[in-house]
Amino acid sequence: MPARSLEIGTAGIRAARIIEILRTARGLSQRQLAGRVTALGHPMSNTMLSRIERAQRRCDIDDLIAIAEALLVSPLVVLQEPTDT
Repeated sequence: MPARSLEIGTAGIRAARIIEILRTARGLSQRQLAGRVTALGHPMSNTMLSRIERAQRRCDIDDLIAIAEALLVSPLVVLQEPTDT
C-alpha cells in the first residue's frame, strides 16, 4: 500500500493560521498553549504545535478539538475564514 500524501490542503493551512491568530490574541506562547492542550489529556509539545502553525504537520481532528478547547473556542471557529475585526 503506498504511503498517504502529507500535503496540507487549503483548509489545513487556514486552520493553522487561525490557531496562531487565536493563540497570539490570547497572549499565549506556543509552549503555554501546548501545555494547556496536554493538561486536557491530549499530549502535545510546543514543537508539534509550531509545526501545526507552520502547516508542516497535519492537524488531525483530535488535535483540532483539543487545541480549540484549550483556546476556549468552538472547533468551528478554527475552521472559519479569518476576519479583519
